Amino acid sequence: MPQGRAVNCGLLLWPVSTPRKSMTGLSTLKVGSNVVTWSFKECQRDSEVFKQDLASSDPPGCPPLRTPLAAPAPSAAPQRRFTMLKVLFLTMLTLALVESQDTEETITYTQCTDGYEWDPVRQQCKDIDECDIVPDACKGGMKCVNHYGGYLCLPKTAQIIVNNEQPQQETPAAEAASGAATGGMAASSMATSGVVPGGGFVASAAAVAGPEVQTGRNNFVIRRNPADPQRIPSNPSHRIQCAAGYEQSEHNVCQDIDECTAGTHNCRTDQVCINLRGSFACQCPPGYQKRGEQCVDIDECSVPPYCHQRCVNTPGSFYCQCSPGFQLAANNYTCVDINECDASNQCAQQCYNILGSFICQCNQGYELSSDRLNCEDIDECRTSSYLCQYQCVNEPGKFTCMCPQGYQVVRGRTCQDINECETANECREDEMCWNYHGGFRCYPRNPCQDPYILTSENRCVCPVSNAMCRELPQSIVYKYMSIRSDRTVPSDIFQIQATTIYANTINTFRIKSGNENGEFYLRQTSPVSAMLVLVKSLTGPREYIVDLEMLTVNSIGTFRTSSVLRLTIIVGPFSF
Repeated sequence: MPQGRAVNCGLLLWPVSTPRKSMTGLSTLKVGSNVVTWSFKECQRDSEVFKQDLASSDPPGCPPLRTPLAAPAPSAAPQRRFTMLKVLFLTMLTLALVESQDTEETITYTQCTDGYEWDPVRQQCKDIDECDIVPDACKGGMKCVNHYGGYLCLPKTAQIIVNNEQPQQETPAAEAASGAATGGMAASSMATSGVVPGGGFVASAAAVAGPEVQTGRNNFVIRRNPADPQRIPSNPSHRIQCAAGYEQSEHNVCQDIDECTAGTHNCRTDQVCINLRGSFACQCPPGYQKRGEQCVDIDECSVPPYCHQRCVNTPGSFYCQCSPGFQLAANNYTCVDINECDASNQCAQQCYNILGSFICQCNQGYELSSDRLNCEDIDECRTSSYLCQYQCVNEPGKFTCMCPQGYQVVRGRTCQDINECETANECREDEMCWNYHGGFRCYPRNPCQDPYILTSENRCVCPVSNAMCRELPQSIVYKYMSIRSDRTVPSDIFQIQATTIYANTINTFRIKSGNENGEFYLRQTSPVSAMLVLVKSLTGPREYIVDLEMLTVNSIGTFRTSSVLRLTIIVGPFSF
């Protein structure tokens, strides 16, 4: 309520500068050192009874209650009644003024609405800072801003504007009720109540008074009320009495005592001191819980699922471990597989990653060593004797087959004879080349010896006219053949057959020479043919010359002749 000059108007005390129409409800006016409280409604009701008399008895300088009306002629009885009531009222008013001079009467209120608490020092309600006493007041990354009678949860990007204006003059509670509040800014929900007691922040998303205040699209506008809720007019010689947990500062302000910093708390050594407004609290440090009077470690590993694989409890905390082949992810909780083939490939040749581990493999021709990492060459030649027909040569990761001189490798493993007679040979013009398994030989194109003469290729005939031919075979035929060493026996190797058949003759076959060791056997298969059979295994290289004779005799015994087939058998040095 604005202060004005008070004039004693008899029955009522009326402030000069205040319009009469605003005087409703309960008001307090300070006159000297006295506080007079009255109800305007009661005064208006009483004034109806006395308005006629008061209109005529208003002292100079006081405004009339109404425009005087024509009144009936006064009588003696009403004047006496008015005089008595006036004396009685003045007497009561005098007694009240005298009593108020001895003891100053103060109206106090000890009950506060939600969000406020009674301040015994200032004798009024003050705002509670919920952001200070409510743990985790705001969630989701919001910040807590204290509000009159509550608090706000604002985004961290909210703009906070501090009002650096001078503190407004304190207004009594009764004037606050009249709606005459002043100040830089107030929330829209408090527009009807005027000044809100206490300090803190006031926020509004609407337009805010003050040239320096701006509102963003998504930001709250926040202004600091500069008035200190516990400020007391500075008076160095004046000692104030602060509540428990507070102390007087050099500016005569009751400020909180930080018992945790001052060391005046009684928390145990295993506890943490938390300073509160006017007090303190003893809490267990993070990772501990109170059990009785002691703080004991919380075994986080006993409450799944903290860790993905393995949990290791430590005093006041814990950490996660992973099994071999895994590593902790960025969240320090999940275990992810380690690709050992990319990170640190230990395999000598091929690496395959599997969940939690890896395996090594070797290329063809190698095998894993005992350490399961390196690869060792496989000696294929030692594992089998049938890989190559002649000779196996081991190489790193593979093997190669080789053949002896006179042979060539076919299909990687088999040895095939090289026909030198078709490629290159050293035989003379008068010689013929004969290829055998693993080599070749040169034989004379005319093998006939005296008294035989060459009649056709490889056929020598002894003329009848020559007396030397009477005891010799009539003809000698030269044949050549090649066989492999260690040939399976018995084996048919050569067939002999008569080229000329005479009537009434008998043919017999025999081995005339070259079978001293009994390696061969001649078996007659028909009257005109026979088969040479190998009965003993031969090992080369070696050359055998076997004469196979066919005797022809007529049935009456008057004619006898023979023919020889000189067979040259060349045994190769190998079984292929």
